[in-house]
Amino acid sequence: MKIASFILVLLIAMLHIYFLVLEMFLWNHPIGYKTFATTPEFAAASATLAMNQGLYNGFLAAGLIFGLVKKNLSFKVFFLSCIIVAGIFGALTAKMSILFIQAAPALLALIFVLLADKYTSEKCTSVEK
Repeated sequence: MKIASFILVLLIAMLHIYFLVLEMFLWNHPIGYKTFATTPEFAAASATLAMNQGLYNGFLAAGLIFGLVKKNLSFKVFFLSCIIVAGIFGALTAKMSILFIQAAPALLALIFVLLADKYTSEKCTSVEK
């Protein structure tokens, strides 16, 4: 369970690094136009906003990676929760697919993180008895 939770959190972090690259560096390129269904004109007009959004995705990835490296449950729970809330908000205000691309994978990772912590805590408690 612990390995699965680690892998899922790492995948979510990598996904957000991918979002960072798309929004900060590929927004004004054909891959960005295709990914976000935009035109070159719209992309040019919204590039600064996209870069800002990409930076936020980078912060989310950094928080998750910090949580993994430091084995810090609170960091993982906090940043996964932020991603879930952002995904729900994005689904309600921008595009429904964000719910499945961003929020659902983060929710799955959060469930595994919490189950792994519970399993580890229970295992430690039973060993102490």
